Amino acid sequence: MTLHSPPRHSPSPEAGPSTASPHRGDLITAAGGALLFAVAAVAGTVIENTTGSLRAPWPPLLARWLPHLGPGTPTALLVAALVVLYGPAVAARLPWRRLTWTVWLTAMAWTWSLALVDGWRTGVADRLTTRYEYLRGVPRFTDVPAMLREFSQHIPGGVPGSWQPHIAGHPPGAILTFVGLDRLGLGGGGWAGSFCIVTGSSVAAAVLVALRALGAEHGARRAAPFLVLAPAAVWVGTSADGYFAAVAAWALALLAVAAGRTVRDAGAWAAGLGSGLLFGLTVYVSYGLTLMALPALAILVCARTARPVPLVALGFGAVAVTFTLLGFRWWEAYPLLVERYYQGSGGLRSYGYWVWGNLACVVLGSGLAAVAGARRVLAAVPDVIRQRWGWRWRSWSRLPAAGVRREPPPDTDRTPLVLIVCAVLAALLVADVSGMSKAETERIWLPFTLWLPAAAALLPSAGRRGWLAAQAAAALLTNHLLLTYW
Repeated sequence: MTLHSPPRHSPSPEAGPSTASPHRGDLITAAGGALLFAVAAVAGTVIENTTGSLRAPWPPLLARWLPHLGPGTPTALLVAALVVLYGPAVAARLPWRRLTWTVWLTAMAWTWSLALVDGWRTGVADRLTTRYEYLRGVPRFTDVPAMLREFSQHIPGGVPGSWQPHIAGHPPGAILTFVGLDRLGLGGGGWAGSFCIVTGSSVAAAVLVALRALGAEHGARRAAPFLVLAPAAVWVGTSADGYFAAVAAWALALLAVAAGRTVRDAGAWAAGLGSGLLFGLTVYVSYGLTLMALPALAILVCARTARPVPLVALGFGAVAVTFTLLGFRWWEAYPLLVERYYQGSGGLRSYGYWVWGNLACVVLGSGLAAVAGARRVLAAVPDVIRQRWGWRWRSWSRLPAAGVRREPPPDTDRTPLVLIVCAVLAALLVADVSGMSKAETERIWLPFTLWLPAAAALLPSAGRRGWLAAQAAAALLTNHLLLTYW
């Protein structure tokens, strides 16, 4: 009788590059992220109390220490418990369309409950009505074309009719959104806040749509509960950046849908054109979201096609030409924004602290599960490169035998996830090094941060409830111990 040695188990895409100790590296990485935030909080408090150069009451967050409970507390605890206990199983079994709607509705319930921890007025209705915010400028838009022609001249500080900081800091697409709501009879902070929560919560569904369109449905299902319980939901409810995040996310999702369809498919044309229109709106609600070009490029690389580019360019051009013909020139306004930025807190805040303090905000907003997942994403990059492009390198260096056709190896389910998360991380690093986002990145970087919990799809199945509980705990502790400005 022949004795056979037991087969070796190769690492699964979920488990990452090493299975000898499947949780150790994850826990060490998560602990490192937690330590970064703790150091940023302690060092920031010392610096702020000593010099006042950070211009943040509770660095690295714009918040005040105020332990409290609120009407949203019971619902937040209930939603968190249900997602932790049942989220992975439900995400694995629900039919796809029902899953995407369930994810959006559950993320909305999570965001609403967190916002209402501070009560209706403080948590929702008054957030966008302060002297810094968009709603203060809505009454000035009695003549929209005239205001667009004059928009740039009101960006610098200290000039007659200078815009409020948030209006000055963004292209006019941001304020025009709230002007449009007002014209529809949905004026005031309550409607504006509700709009931001409903739209911002849809980012989780958009991420799922993008991943599935690129062939990563399994990874999307694994990521779903982590996307729902993203700690960044604290700032989605309520800040306008939650709405900006939704515009950018659906632009990327539609791009993925267009790239994954055939040229003759009418759905591909509609998705490509819709993606272009949303990309156009994206850069006209936030200057910094031009960096969404990096995840957009990653999507095209995943799909191995540039077919949607002409349609995307057409939609994008339509938005850009419209704003330009109405009198707003993006390229002229941006230098004025830089001038305004350094006239205010941006010129006083310490770059030496915020260049790494901002990253601590990313750790909190994306959650420790995302931090651990990001380690696995980065570790998977060499394998993804070999699987997707290694065959080409070999074929260039060595010709195949006559009559033999070399085919590329099939992509794994994790490839789109790895490439998109890496592109988002690259965009965050560019934004960080630029120095144009010193502080307040817990809300400013929502369009990027809300994608990062998808990295947790690569974590092992064992222990997933613990990671989900860590995600929920980060949001609950933040919202109950601090009074955030958004």
